[in-house]
Amino acid sequence: MPRHMLASTALMLGLVVVPEISSQAANAPAFVAAAVADQHRPKSDTDRDADRLPAAMLTDSGIKPGYIVAELVPAQGYATRLLSAAVGPKGRIYSLNLAKFADRIKDQIKPVLNDPAYANVSVSDQDFTQLKLPERADVVWTSQNYHDFKNPGMFYVDTLAMDKAIFAALKPGGLFVVIDHAAAAGSGVRDTGAMHRIDAAVVKAEAKEAGFVLAGESKALANPNDPHTGRITGQGGVGDKSDKFFLKFRKPK
Repeated sequence: MPRHMLASTALMLGLVVVPEISSQAANAPAFVAAAVADQHRPKSDTDRDADRLPAAMLTDSGIKPGYIVAELVPAQGYATRLLSAAVGPKGRIYSLNLAKFADRIKDQIKPVLNDPAYANVSVSDQDFTQLKLPERADVVWTSQNYHDFKNPGMFYVDTLAMDKAIFAALKPGGLFVVIDHAAAAGSGVRDTGAMHRIDAAVVKAEAKEAGFVLAGESKALANPNDPHTGRITGQGGVGDKSDKFFLKFRKPK
């Protein structure tokens, strides 16, 4: 059945139609292409682009120049640099680490902060269940971290309380973008510790309970050859080549 007929049937049945995002790098807006081509990005970042598809990520996110973006757990700044360049000098990136992180994790973002090219980036240490931003955000972004928030230790966060705090921190109509390593469907949070993966259904359910509406999903980062049985390892390893889900939620106006 053609897609428009499926949508019409779903509407008649009272179902919610969630758009599937299908952007490709070739369709990226000029500001996205410029962010990916930014000469200030280190080779360690650009070497990962073939797997992480930054043009698709940024295009699918709905981020625009001038936006205020809160980024949870910037790590070494792969996404931070891209977000900074995408929103431009009139935008702001508030990168947030958990206050209980070890200094070795907090310090990973220092090269970005020390680079004048990313002057619109600032970092603060916070409790993610009680976010405090200088201004309401257009987008809250977290990539490859949500599963860690389920694990005991310094990464643990009450994710439902966090999602509610994110909801409050966003402008009406604001977006919450979650990218993470996919676990097997129906596995819930079983694999968050041992494999560093999470079932997308868990994220959807918690975001919905916090008040969000699912605004779109992208298959750009999907890898059908990933059996969901391998443990996610670090940069350049399984983590870059894993099957990932991309979810975009919206705070109703």
